Amino acid sequence: MNFLEVSNISKQQHGAYILKNVSFTQHQFQKVVIAGETGSGKSSLMKIAGGMGQADEGTVMFEGKRVRGALEVLIPGHPGTAYLSQHFELRNNYRVEEILSYANKLTEESANEVYEVCRISHLLKRKTDQLSGGEKQRIAMARLLIGAPRLFLLDEPYSNLDMIHKSILKNVISDISERLGITCMLISHDPMDILPWADQILVMKDGEIVQRGTPREIYNQPVSEYVAGLFGKYNLIAPAKADVLEGLPGITRNGKHIFIRPEDFKVVRTKKDAIPGKVKELSFYGSFLEAEVALGNEIVTIKTANAGLKKGATVQVAVDPEAVWYF
Repeated sequence: MNFLEVSNISKQQHGAYILKNVSFTQHQFQKVVIAGETGSGKSSLMKIAGGMGQADEGTVMFEGKRVRGALEVLIPGHPGTAYLSQHFELRNNYRVEEILSYANKLTEESANEVYEVCRISHLLKRKTDQLSGGEKQRIAMARLLIGAPRLFLLDEPYSNLDMIHKSILKNVISDISERLGITCMLISHDPMDILPWADQILVMKDGEIVQRGTPREIYNQPVSEYVAGLFGKYNLIAPAKADVLEGLPGITRNGKHIFIRPEDFKVVRTKKDAIPGKVKELSFYGSFLEAEVALGNEIVTIKTANAGLKKGATVQVAVDPEAVWYF
């Protein structure tokens, strides 16, 4: 029995499909991310998986029981699951401890551990109108977690957060999985939020899952330019221009596009197994430089830690053959 099993889910809106025959499974304690462009169907799928939305076709099973849709129940949601919307709300002019006490199903000791995990123990005596946006979000999370869910669904939890609160929230979500033993699924646009955390990524486009796999598979072996672009910058060299890479070992001219991430090109000292290029532009990103390098008539992006690189310099460029992907 799968922990969560989503089978053949379809949904139409205004006569058009927003989800088309979508299926996937999630194992207990497996960290799953749903990714995709705006309007790809991510939130609709997550809501249906948690009983917060209604599918036209298909079924969702959670721990062997069918998840009924939002139109089939008086109060949407399925026992054992919790859904945090990106548009969460807290009552104004209430103390945090009051809001939490209404939802608590845990012992005092277990509830206190949730508050520690959510980094809100010091906020319990404050009123909700004295909190920052990031603090309110963590309190909304704690309110759901003290309801003792076994599956926690987070819809765009990192949106509209500054770097400080985003960093805190990443630690919170990690601890929800590791310390509280709660299985999590989340939606995010940012590859830096997705890649270090996920066990499996589901990439959606136009209401369908177009690729699923581990972070390494999705990042290094995308099935299309669409998937490649969701997870960061890339170089894509058309078959007709593949001769600019002539001289690099391991490059195959097979009529497919050649896909190489910027960090997989290397600026090297030796001419052996390398080709010449000229640095056209340089951008500083703190821990690395991003260089636009002309290889013949083709411009490629290279990410390097070579602090001595200068605009206009002639450089030798190599690539790890194992990092090259074709589609």
